[in-house]
Amino acid sequence: MSKNVLITGGAGFIGSHVIRLFVKNYPKYQIFNLDALTYAGNLENVKDVAEAPNYTFVRGNIKDVNFVNSLFKKHSFDSVIHLAAESHVDRSIKDPNAFIETNVIGTSNLLNAFRNTCNGNFENKLFYHVSTDEVYGSLGKTGLFTESTAYDPQSPYAASKAASDHMVRAFGNTYHLPFIISNCSNNYGANHFPEKLIPLFINNIKNSATLPVYGDGQYTRDWLFVEDHARAIDLIFHKGKVGDTYNIGGFNEWTNLDLVHLLCKLMDEKLGRKQGTSAKLISFVKDRAGHDRRYAIDASKLNKELGWEPSVTFEEGLAKTIDWYIENQEWLDNVTSGAYKDYYEKMYG
Repeated sequence: MSKNVLITGGAGFIGSHVIRLFVKNYPKYQIFNLDALTYAGNLENVKDVAEAPNYTFVRGNIKDVNFVNSLFKKHSFDSVIHLAAESHVDRSIKDPNAFIETNVIGTSNLLNAFRNTCNGNFENKLFYHVSTDEVYGSLGKTGLFTESTAYDPQSPYAASKAASDHMVRAFGNTYHLPFIISNCSNNYGANHFPEKLIPLFINNIKNSATLPVYGDGQYTRDWLFVEDHARAIDLIFHKGKVGDTYNIGGFNEWTNLDLVHLLCKLMDEKLGRKQGTSAKLISFVKDRAGHDRRYAIDASKLNKELGWEPSVTFEEGLAKTIDWYIENQEWLDNVTSGAYKDYYEKMYG
């Protein structure tokens, strides 16, 4: 079946992997990549599919309601996979309004445009909203986030994503708009802008720069290989139940400090350094505000209902990620020039 599929944020980290998978696996789909190309959006991330006959890039911002409405009228999208978002907690603490504008108002603009162009005919239509486990708040030493866990966002970023989730469900309940939501754990892999822990520390280790670890380093996260996330999105998009929520996690938890030590060990091996060299770069810095202690996803529903499971262990995925950054120094140099240096100074001094 042919489809016009809009993927928002397709030049970003997770979005680029989803774009690549859909363009290559579904030649009968017309894939439209909508991205504002802000600091984390990079067309280099999707250059391998840029000339594909079923791929179109559109530059624009979901905050611009007139632009969004005209885009939907022009292409009459059958489906939307919505990934475009401001997503970095540290940035949300500095500028919460930017997260409200993109994550809440931008999502509302897309929902309205989709509803209006469908004009009440929702047969074979779907709005797939990609969200985060951070909407659930923080866990203690035990327990897991399930699809029925009550929302308890603790940062402006998490609150803006929770609000966008509520908007999607509200459009489903009020207008019968067909939707699916997925909430994922921390992603890692190729093409990740180096403001997040793993790419940031890979870059710093390469350059023998300080590794700034927040607080006591005992904050715990579940880590999901980005290619596995893209596969999960593909599966949920095609076989998920409309109106349902699916949690996507890597089934592995690491404290930040243990993760950093593993990263140092693997990087020393890759760079031919004496073991323990990179670990000497670790420095504990003042904790950030509203720092959730532990996230952990229960992805058993996705496994049982749709048969999804991670394809790699964390150690395997991390090794692949390190290899990619070592082999793509030019990409890393390009994204860490200019404004990135100013950002880094503001965040870590």
